[in-house]
Amino acid sequence: MTERSPAGVVDPGSFEGVEPSWSRLVTAPDADGVERTWHVLDNAGDLASAGAAPVATIVCVHGNPTWSYLWRSVLAAASAQAAGGGRAWRVVAVDQLDMGWSERTGTRRRLAQRVRDLDAVVRAAGVEGPVVTLGHDWGGVVSLGWAVDHRDELLASAVLNTAVHQPEGTPVPAPLRLALARGVHGLGTERTTAFLDTTLALAHPRLTPGVRAAYRAPYRTAARRGGIAAFVADIPVDADHPSAGELDRIAQGLRTLDVPALALWGPRDPIFSDRYLDDLRERLPHLDVHRFEGAGHLLAEDVDVAGAVLTWLGDVADRREDRDASPAADARPAREPATARLWAHLDALRDDEGTALVEMAPPRGAGPRTVSWRLLARRVDEIARGLHAFGVRPGDRVSLLVPPGADLTGVLYACLRLGAVVVVADAGLGLRGLTRAVRGARPDVVVGAVPGLAAARALGWPGRRIATHPLPRATTAALGVETTLVDLASLGAAMRGAPLPEPAQDDVAAVLFTSGSTGPAKGVVYTHAQLGAVRDALAARYGIAPGGSLVAGFAPFALLGPALGARTVTPDMDVTAPRTLTARALADAVAAADARVVFLSPAAVANVVATADALGAEDRAALAGVGTFLSAGAPVSLALLDAVGRLMPGAEAHTPYGMTEGLLMTDVTAQEIRAAQAGAAAPGGVCVGRPVPGVRVRVSALDGDGRAVGELTADAGVTGEVVVDAPHVKDRYDALWLTERASRRTAGPVDGAAARTDGARWHRTGDVGHLDAAGRLWIEGRLAHVVTTPDGVVTPVGPEQAAEQVAQVHRAAVVGVGPAGVQQLVVVVETVGDRHSARRRRARPRLAGPGLAEQVRERLRERVPASVAAVLVVPVLPTDVRHNSKVDRARVAAWAEGVLSGGRMVAP
Repeated sequence: MTERSPAGVVDPGSFEGVEPSWSRLVTAPDADGVERTWHVLDNAGDLASAGAAPVATIVCVHGNPTWSYLWRSVLAAASAQAAGGGRAWRVVAVDQLDMGWSERTGTRRRLAQRVRDLDAVVRAAGVEGPVVTLGHDWGGVVSLGWAVDHRDELLASAVLNTAVHQPEGTPVPAPLRLALARGVHGLGTERTTAFLDTTLALAHPRLTPGVRAAYRAPYRTAARRGGIAAFVADIPVDADHPSAGELDRIAQGLRTLDVPALALWGPRDPIFSDRYLDDLRERLPHLDVHRFEGAGHLLAEDVDVAGAVLTWLGDVADRREDRDASPAADARPAREPATARLWAHLDALRDDEGTALVEMAPPRGAGPRTVSWRLLARRVDEIARGLHAFGVRPGDRVSLLVPPGADLTGVLYACLRLGAVVVVADAGLGLRGLTRAVRGARPDVVVGAVPGLAAARALGWPGRRIATHPLPRATTAALGVETTLVDLASLGAAMRGAPLPEPAQDDVAAVLFTSGSTGPAKGVVYTHAQLGAVRDALAARYGIAPGGSLVAGFAPFALLGPALGARTVTPDMDVTAPRTLTARALADAVAAADARVVFLSPAAVANVVATADALGAEDRAALAGVGTFLSAGAPVSLALLDAVGRLMPGAEAHTPYGMTEGLLMTDVTAQEIRAAQAGAAAPGGVCVGRPVPGVRVRVSALDGDGRAVGELTADAGVTGEVVVDAPHVKDRYDALWLTERASRRTAGPVDGAAARTDGARWHRTGDVGHLDAAGRLWIEGRLAHVVTTPDGVVTPVGPEQAAEQVAQVHRAAVVGVGPAGVQQLVVVVETVGDRHSARRRRARPRLAGPGLAEQVRERLRERVPASVAAVLVVPVLPTDVRHNSKVDRARVAAWAEGVLSGGRMVAP
């Protein structure tokens, strides 16, 4: 039996974001057979008006102390989608008994009752399968309880920050312990609005007054807040709690729940932390996860949950339709296995006394430190067995907070050999970025030197802790260190010959974090096969064979040295600041291993050239023996390549193009760049060469709004987003389902909704560029940095190159200010004069003088359709931390907009 609107209460349909037609009462027997009245929000009327038959019903269950208002965006988005001709989803958002506008029963309901209550209201509301459950907080537990009990009616299940299990020996979260404390519970939850107010304050950003008023409306008096108190009291704090058995039943039931499942998560939740997400992932291995950095407990208020849920359900429906049409549609395309395991050369060279690694500046003792293949192979085996004895198992995550060198190489290959997943987030991310990365990856174990372990302790990073070397007893206790790599190696040595698990090629091998230069660093997941394919691509392109030698001033390539069978030298430099590498330090590293291949970041190259005057005759002789020089990570000018070429006259200079998601996509030599530039025409850009074998490169054309919507094409002269396909492209992003989905493309056009995948592994790079008639790729900037002016779309690199042709300009950034579509072009430059260190300290941001401004404008008139609104001068343009090379255009754009709007002329 139903009634159109709640009697005797404020009409919930009068609140911001709620349509009056959604609000109604539903009457049915509760779990105990007593007739009760529930309030629900239901968009069935909207679907009927649109003439749309629902694919399924999304049953939404709120937690404590919210109500169905939490789900208003889901109802609105589902109705709008149906009205627009898209898939129709009925949404029924329930107010649990004693909560929201539902009946106050005067009883304290337990979890098992609430699960059965949900079934009662679902039936009374006329919900007929299939059903999608969607729950938050303790509503997540209730919704999952219904899901495990009604599998035959279930299409899918989704949750927002929730928990189904409290690990033994760990207390419930501190805010809940406080709320349960004697003398606090009744006062904070029922007699006052403290618990309600605290929960509403967890939104990021703050809720508007109208939204806060809506959440508070059903709980204005103590008599109406009894359900809040009862919900808190029903938290199973131990095994003797009346609801502990039901919670355990639901938790165990999830292990056999085989429908599509989604978890959307706010990491800034002081109650449901990532450890509860880890538990859900362990119980539901197929769980799709997206963590929204910066979001917290009230996730539905912090981010677009409705869009995420409907996007995910669209994919669920697509897969079901495809499966119905073709039972084999769900089969994952087979991948080419790697030709050899990553540790194959270690096994082959385990009796070789030749040099495997050289550390020019080891963390302990005087350098250089040399490690033989025999010692490295033995140490890898010992650490692997020691880790296994310590409790590390295949699939466990091990975060490595160790500087590049022998310690990092040994533990990394030990983890790979064991089947553990290495998590690599380098210190170049900065402390804040590193904290986000490590917490997001949720490692089981952290291996680190003292600085990394100190940060882990101080900032509460997860994972058991292992030190690289023995520490004083007080330091060990203060950092929470359980053991050391030295101790583990000793333990493993005593277990020599004990079998180790053998990871499969498709098992996850590593989570590597991006630089964070275009937003929060993302974890990139690689399988063993994909890392093997990276190794094979490098070996094939640059002729790096067993017995070869490599100087690596960039950590990823230092770590791949043993996989290539090449002796590897890490130079004396601060890896968090590549520009600290000097020409003398590079020459020393080359001489130490008679290296024939050198890999450096652009910032390191610039400082090597700048400090070349310190080189002696022996140094120059060592550098003259280099045969191949590589620099990647950011654009490298031909002038800089020529300068470094004079230091390494026997080397062929390469500037490969790639990203963390695919380390080698194209390659080009300095000679090829010179030839390409000689015949290049607008729109300009940086030539990064042709695809290496096994890689395909396509472009998706931009529309007038700067969106990449065109079909994938290899036609020359089409500017758009660069899309790549290769065996060594990433497997996925870690716990970023929406980001991963957005990064995939098929060959067809994008029609507003993301393209459905068909098994192809096309990856959207986020870079914009074009292919020329010779098949060479030219990079013109980042998609996010495209400027949309009234006169057309402008990609930044070509105009920046034009500005840098002005004699006074050292470096330039071209950005847009103003609303999309009518943005004004602004050029921000560093001048040659300001580069002098003494002058730079005194220099201040300023408007360019008339002469400089006119010269810059004149250069750009030849390149872009739009006129330049302003030219600004800064002492130094901000760059990313990892490479010290990529200009942070987003930061520059925000600064320029502020300055040109009347803000203070401070440094960006």
